[in-house]
Amino acid sequence: MRQVVMTKPREIVVEDRADPKIVEPTDAIIRLAATCICGSDLWPYRGVQDVHHQVMGHEYVGVVEEVGREVTTIKVGDFVVGSFWASDNTCEICQAGYQSHCVHRTVMGLIGTQSELARVPLADGTLVATPSQPDNDLIPSLLAASDVLGTGWFAAVAANAGPGKTVAVVGDGAVGLLGILAAKQLGAERIIAFSRHAARQKLAREFGATDIIEERGDEGVAKVYALTDGLGAHSVIEAVGTQEAMMQAIRSARSGGHVGFVGVSHGVNIPGELLFGTGIHLHGGPAPVRQYLPELINLIWDRKIDPGKVFDLTLPLEQAAEGYRAMDERRAIKVLLTV
Repeated sequence: MRQVVMTKPREIVVEDRADPKIVEPTDAIIRLAATCICGSDLWPYRGVQDVHHQVMGHEYVGVVEEVGREVTTIKVGDFVVGSFWASDNTCEICQAGYQSHCVHRTVMGLIGTQSELARVPLADGTLVATPSQPDNDLIPSLLAASDVLGTGWFAAVAANAGPGKTVAVVGDGAVGLLGILAAKQLGAERIIAFSRHAARQKLAREFGATDIIEERGDEGVAKVYALTDGLGAHSVIEAVGTQEAMMQAIRSARSGGHVGFVGVSHGVNIPGELLFGTGIHLHGGPAPVRQYLPELINLIWDRKIDPGKVFDLTLPLEQAAEGYRAMDERRAIKVLLTV
């Protein structure tokens, strides 16, 4: 099969690799219908994380080609969506709704899903079958559910978004934009998006943003307070992972408000006195996407949401290197790779 490999920072190749095989009786092999590049893939691409000949990708949808002897909930021929964490969905942590912290979890990024085929561990707990084979135009949205939609949804839930609430969103990448969509679906009354990019502002409004703030730092915080009668937002989504973004999120929240953070943290340090003084609720981390997949698949299947709009560039798998460049240079929000 063909698979994307990052040989070193800023060097992406597509290599011939051996087809995956069933290793554990709980595994499944899927043939991907589509895969994509994640904003978190840009951390090693830019050299922020160490990387050396690493297979890439953790978002995936496709058709089941083979299952291990202990797999019971999916079958060969099913079209499935899976999370970027493989989980058994039965341990106490999973049952509490935190499948991304499953005691038997495996991160799909170590297996790599920017490929033609992929082995999915713990298939019964990780994969969710769609009602039937999807129409082609639904595939991008189902692919978004595998990570960025589920992550944005978790961020909105962690931020306690809901009816009557004002939600501010720090980050205008795919996760932040889909956090806006999630907040809207959860009933938020007002949604403030931080964005300086016209195309992303437009999509933010399509997903439900009511206000756009282009300023950052003190000016950005002041704008949030001006829009909220001097109180700050009830709910804030942090979808970047930098110190600047986290401070922007915390300072934009009102006293007693909620911050849901899902940006992969790099160099983030939160002063204890700041947390103590604000009284905010802070919750986040790697999203338990599996918790939300059945609901998200149904919303997509019934065409109530269209998260696939975040894919603004589609390329064949063989042109993955150009996809990485486009996202790194912010010429694309999110790149879908056809397989």
